Amino acid sequence: MPSSNVPSSDVPDSSSTPPLTPKPGRKVRSEKSTPSIFWVLAAMVVPLMNLVARYRITDGHKFPREGAFVFAPNHYSEIDPIVMGMVSWKLGRLPRFMAKASLFKLPVAGWLLTKSGQIPVQRGGSVRGSEPVKAARQLVERGQMVVVYPEGSLTRDPELWPMRGKTGAVRVALEHGIPIVPAAHWGTQAIMPRYSKKLHLFPRKTILVKIGDPIDLAQFRGRNLDPTTLNEATAVVMDAITALLEDLRDEAAPAKRWNPSEHDQKETGRFEA
Repeated sequence: MPSSNVPSSDVPDSSSTPPLTPKPGRKVRSEKSTPSIFWVLAAMVVPLMNLVARYRITDGHKFPREGAFVFAPNHYSEIDPIVMGMVSWKLGRLPRFMAKASLFKLPVAGWLLTKSGQIPVQRGGSVRGSEPVKAARQLVERGQMVVVYPEGSLTRDPELWPMRGKTGAVRVALEHGIPIVPAAHWGTQAIMPRYSKKLHLFPRKTILVKIGDPIDLAQFRGRNLDPTTLNEATAVVMDAITALLEDLRDEAAPAKRWNPSEHDQKETGRFEA
């Protein structure tokens, strides 16, 4: 992982993350400024994660400060949701994820997930009692963000490049006519390697994050959301995420994206490389 050019600051430098310019006559209020269960979660998580890692966020101004959108990052470590939740919090938004339905049955954790508006998803990919887009509708109506990992599981790629994506993220965006914002991060594997059960908390790590431009899905709007359309749109999203990760890693990704089915691998559950 590139480290020689990483500054020690925990906040984005002004050259890479200029401040959001609000619309004339109005001020954009940080979503996290309103009291909510997220204050409790932040009190438990933020201090520890700031001790464990510093976050260098590039192009943070591309992260919407208001309104509904799908946030689509790469996925290669079990603690990715915590890391990207930290990024969302630092950029002024309250992160909501599509989380495994089994987690909602846990004492305390299940209550916190429910109260913070997380979306329960069954292992097979369906949301408890409805389709994923129906579960996301309430978030959209309230102008909230939802984090969807297009890969659906930790990447199977041996070098941790994004693998073939699934269609959930683009379906939510196309069904509701909201933006999908790609992102990549690199460095989380130094804290918790893929499928590891051990955390490496010290010395303090640096996590690089890059936010992409909202992806233009105009060519897919108005079309039937059949598998062909959704797979084509998903490929566009995965290309954008991969390009961001190439910038962070300062190297080129493989010419062909990893496809688990071509390597006799399951696409869900734990997998030992």
